[in-house]
Amino acid sequence: MKVEYYLTVSGSPHPDSANSRLLAALAALSPVATKSSFPVDHLPLFQPSLDQSPLSPSVIEWRRDWELARAVVISTPAYLDNLPGVLKNALDWLTTPGVAQDKPVLALTFCPHAPRGAHAMESLLWSLQALGTRVVAQLPCYQNEVSFDKNGDIEAGPEREILTEALRLLP
Repeated sequence: MKVEYYLTVSGSPHPDSANSRLLAALAALSPVATKSSFPVDHLPLFQPSLDQSPLSPSVIEWRRDWELARAVVISTPAYLDNLPGVLKNALDWLTTPGVAQDKPVLALTFCPHAPRGAHAMESLLWSLQALGTRVVAQLPCYQNEVSFDKNGDIEAGPEREILTEALRLLP
């Protein structure tokens, strides 16, 4: 079965977060259909002893989404200069089955302003490397530089061009 979507993952569990809005706007720029992952805060707290049958339905869905996706786009805020705990927990659930191995990933931080997000990106990249993903690009994005129109689309400008080109790096 040929998969024709990019999985989008927001590091913020709130559906109206800046990161969730950015991912929704990227869908309009994407050359491939996108599918939003379910909120990462629906996953149970990862424990290696729980990583066995029977798995939580949310873990099964999370892993299947990664397995079937053509590529993954992750956008995360920085909490205390690091990844949000819910995103780190979600990535931990991908450790065992190898569904992230060689998966193309576009890694984004979306924070209020520079230099926030630098350490969160570093932490995200460490986790993605440990999972064996293939990070095609990493971009710090800042809310004070990305403008949205009344429909929620990213307005024309350098940030939109950069994000469009980053999406084109995905297969």
